[in-house]
Amino acid sequence: MLISYPEFKARADAVQAQIAAACVRAGRKPSDVQLLAVTKTHPAAAADYAARYGLHAVGENRVQEAVDKQPLCTEKIRWELIGHLQSNKARLAAAHFDRVQSVDSAKLLTYLDRAAGELGKNLGVLLQINAGYDPAKFGADPSDAPRLLEAALACPHLRIDGLMTITPLGATPAETAALATRTFENLRAIRDDLVAKTGAPLHELSMGMSGDLEAAILAGSTQVRVGTALYGAR
Repeated sequence: MLISYPEFKARADAVQAQIAAACVRAGRKPSDVQLLAVTKTHPAAAADYAARYGLHAVGENRVQEAVDKQPLCTEKIRWELIGHLQSNKARLAAAHFDRVQSVDSAKLLTYLDRAAGELGKNLGVLLQINAGYDPAKFGADPSDAPRLLEAALACPHLRIDGLMTITPLGATPAETAALATRTFENLRAIRDDLVAKTGAPLHELSMGMSGDLEAAILAGSTQVRVGTALYGAR
């Protein structure tokens, strides 16, 4: 069952305060870090809560789940796909999302570019990089990042906003925290190297979730993807 809006607001206020405190530690402005409300498995009203609160976008893991929810929403908000995307759902994703964060192959870039062109759309994308070298996670290998960016920049109907990663899980909370920090710092270094070599404006670093957003912000995250801390356990 979805929590009440007053409870959501209190949770969102607490997360925003956490983001602001992390930004102070990092010497950054809180306005430089966007809070993406992750609404996967929650009803359409969860997206309405986010919009009512003043958030700009929500994140969904599955294309069809978002397609089913969108007609039920009463508030206007941007939709971002943060889960793995199969090529055969690229056109559906291009039609229903404002940005796809989980682009990890040249093949998927081609499918999304074609679909966006047919839709007359300039589709935002993030390149998903497996910066934690986790075999259980999707994402391009860091060594393939230059080739993936080259392929992306050749797509006329895609807007390449930046990079995204998902952190590995360790055997203990301390190990998970250390892995997260290394992963975030690695993605930041990959982004900086790509910008230096290509001049591409990769402004977005989508990294960090409910349990590790402070470490992500210290490493340079511009967007944290938060579900549990906003809506409670699923």
